[in-house]
Amino acid sequence: MIDRRIMAAKEELYAKVTPRRQRQSRPSTVKHGSTLDVLLSMGFPKTRALKALVSTGGKNVQAACDWLFSHVDDPFLDDPLPREYVLYLRPSGPLLQQLSHFWQQSRISCGKNKAHNIFPHITLCQFFMCADGKVESLSDALQATVAKWKARIPMPVPLELYTTSTFIGLFVEEQVAELMKSFAADFASEVAAKADAHVEPHKKQLHVTLAYHFHASHLPVLEKLAKNVDVGSGCDWLAVLYSRDIRFANHETLQVMYPYVPQNDDELELMPGDFIFMSPVEQSTVSEGWVYGTSLATGLSGLLPENYINRADESDTWVVHGSYSILNCASPSNSSGSVGGLLFDGKLSDSLLDSIMEASSPSGLCPPMQVMRAASQPSLSKMRLFVCRHGERMDVVFGKHWVTQCFDSKGRFIRSNLNMPSSLPARGGGHRDYDKDCPITVFGSTQARLVGEALLESHTAIDFVYCSPSLRCVQTAQNILQGLQQDESTKIRIEPGLFEWTKWVSGTGLPAWLSPAELAAINLSVDTTYRPHIPISKLVVSESYETYIGRSFQVTREILADCKNQGNTVLIVAHASSLEACTRQIRGLTPQNPKDFVQVVRKIPYLGFCACEEMGETGVWQLVDPPILPLTHGPNHSFSWREMLMQD
Repeated sequence: MIDRRIMAAKEELYAKVTPRRQRQSRPSTVKHGSTLDVLLSMGFPKTRALKALVSTGGKNVQAACDWLFSHVDDPFLDDPLPREYVLYLRPSGPLLQQLSHFWQQSRISCGKNKAHNIFPHITLCQFFMCADGKVESLSDALQATVAKWKARIPMPVPLELYTTSTFIGLFVEEQVAELMKSFAADFASEVAAKADAHVEPHKKQLHVTLAYHFHASHLPVLEKLAKNVDVGSGCDWLAVLYSRDIRFANHETLQVMYPYVPQNDDELELMPGDFIFMSPVEQSTVSEGWVYGTSLATGLSGLLPENYINRADESDTWVVHGSYSILNCASPSNSSGSVGGLLFDGKLSDSLLDSIMEASSPSGLCPPMQVMRAASQPSLSKMRLFVCRHGERMDVVFGKHWVTQCFDSKGRFIRSNLNMPSSLPARGGGHRDYDKDCPITVFGSTQARLVGEALLESHTAIDFVYCSPSLRCVQTAQNILQGLQQDESTKIRIEPGLFEWTKWVSGTGLPAWLSPAELAAINLSVDTTYRPHIPISKLVVSESYETYIGRSFQVTREILADCKNQGNTVLIVAHASSLEACTRQIRGLTPQNPKDFVQVVRKIPYLGFCACEEMGETGVWQLVDPPILPLTHGPNHSFSWREMLMQD
């Protein structure tokens, strides 16, 4: 299956690469000099050496060697596919700070829109292709153009805010825009002469895009934030040449959060910090919970678990080939590096980005494949919210008739499998109450303790624990506290408002939950004095989706308000739906439609865990990396030695 995909991808890509205009009088130009010579002397074929130099921004021999060794099995390694290049003007200094603040605030308030895929910029030309052996000449062409145009473009560049229902941007005043277009035309001429490549200057109105492809309801907020951008702020503009891998121009860019060792031949090994390119077209035959993608670090393709990756920005994997100030006469920068490297979260930190832009030097950046992603450790002064799904439940493992099979005529529990608990507490309404309020399995308890132990190892203390009234959730919370060694010091607050969408409850009534006093009587660390924000009497059967989402948002917001200034970290242990329902609206986002909501929920595994962090005193929260690794597990079918081994 993978081989067929590779062949199809090759055919499609080759069809896009148009033949270059031939010039008989000009020999091929390779100007990587001693770096290329060293690679050739080491025995690397010239095509591979050039590909490595271009893919790493011509940084140095070590970076190129690392790339070659990591791509030794890349099926495209010897293919003469060119990369795609583009020339942008990038702001620096105070204006960049203004735009970065807009980017951050708009993302917090309204979520990510299409503009967030690429940094602030003015597009000067369309993407174009250039052979690997001529790439260094592109940088020479840019340097020559900038030298010719020094100080000819007035500063600050006059920008005017323009908004529609689907787009917000800053447009360059027409007279200055014409100068910029002339600059781009001169660059195109230099490229044609020096690198024998065709560049198409941007003919449309020049602008900095602030937002597009956003929800219509977000327009007022985005427009208000855009009006706060001081377009007259001091700024130098950098002419920066970028490249990207042509194979993945229409792919979604993802970043690996956790390491993964393949269990089957068609799976992809994952390294934290690496980037994965995923085409939606390739997902049609992939099983739920998995995606098919290609690694930036190795060029290999395969299946990978969906919960090991996060969405990244398109430009995170782009490579810099030259960066020059069009304002001052500073010496040109070392034109090497990768936009997506040297980072703490797969992206350039704001302070590092500012220093790079102000110094007009993107040098020193490392290829993403050399980056190990550091765990995001929130500041202890910030308030944090963890939301966790319960552990493995009895009725899913042993079927909905497990109660009938495991209780005798006198109501005594008799386990028939080692994954069943050795005993169960008596219920006021009899053992049939377990039909709607099942316990967790032995493995479910183990899962929860593993999470607690991981939190302990990460030096994470929990200040408050809130829990759905479902027994499986209370047992999970108890085991997490045991793993944390906080089961004696921290009490579980039972909050009916955290129960799952009541539409999913079978029958005509809600479960008959054990009361806090009954839970405490069976040695669960429950706070019997806690008064819930939403009592059981306020829950209704078969509530609407809007009611459930509103309830979850209300109770989460009130829990956080109660705990503010009393502790930093709150843990909610509830249901798969809670990870979405309890975090989405506190992040300033509108609820998803019910169909999309269900698709998210069905992919959340037992002990699925997410973390949110408050953004200062704004009351708005953002998702951050949890302090623990994910817990992955698979099905283990029942084994009968009598049936399996005593066959004739």
